[in-house]
Amino acid sequence: MATHTATISWSAGAADFASGRYSRAHVWRFDGGVEVAASSSPSVVPLPLSVEAAVDPEEAFVAALSSCHMLWFLSLAAEAGWVVTGYEDRAEGRMGRNPEGRLAMLEVVLAPDLRFHGASPSAAEIDALHHAAHDRCFLANSVTTEVRVAALA
Repeated sequence: MATHTATISWSAGAADFASGRYSRAHVWRFDGGVEVAASSSPSVVPLPLSVEAAVDPEEAFVAALSSCHMLWFLSLAAEAGWVVTGYEDRAEGRMGRNPEGRLAMLEVVLAPDLRFHGASPSAAEIDALHHAAHDRCFLANSVTTEVRVAALA
C-alpha cells in the first residue's frame, strides 16, 4: 500500500513560548510542492495567536473527508455512465464532547450540489452512489466520526 507524507513546520521566532503567547501559524508542505498556510482555529486559540486566513486542522479534516467522498462519487458515477459536470460540497463538521468527555469532531455532514449533462440519475440512484462512495472512502473508513450526506432537497 502507498505511504503518504506531509511536512509540518513551525518556529517560535521571538515569541515568549513559556507564557503561551506564541503564534500557532505554521506551514504544511506536501510532496508535490504545495505549501498551505495553517494555524489553530480561532475558536480554539483566540486571535492574534491564531491566523483566521489559514487552514486549521478541523477544517482540513472536514475537507479531506469531503474530497475523498467526492472522488469516489465521481468515479462510481462515471462507471455507471452518468456524466457529472459539477460537484460542489458545502461540508460542515460539528465539534462536541464524545462519550469519554473529550472534544472531538462528532459529525461531518456533506451537502453536495450535483450537476449532470444529459440524463440525470434519480434521487434513489444518487443516494446509492453516495452510499457506495462512503463505503469506499478510505478516510471515512478510518475515523469514528459520523459522516453522512444531507438529505436531498
